[in-house]
Amino acid sequence: MAIEKVKEYFDRFGIAGRVREFDVSSATVELAAKALDCEPCRIAKTLSFMVEGAPVLIVAAGDAKIDNPKYKAQFGTKAKMLTPDEAVELIGHAVGGVCPFR
Repeated sequence: MAIEKVKEYFDRFGIAGRVREFDVSSATVELAAKALDCEPCRIAKTLSFMVEGAPVLIVAAGDAKIDNPKYKAQFGTKAKMLTPDEAVELIGHAVGGVCPFR
């Protein structure tokens, strides 16, 4: 389960207790903001892309969108998000719960 991986990782830094779990879904920015009673811009989301055959993760504010010309200037290619199956296979987390570390 992804949440256990996150807790394990955080435990290395003594912050595993900061993980919050909810009785309601927090799989989207909107649902997470509702669960936390905050604005979507206060939620960090992880976007996963494929660049030259390797996954690239970008952490952004919940209300941010990828600026395609800036993305192409940075990575030299058009933005192509991972499919849900690719996210699980390459990142180890399902879409809606992609963590920016392993």
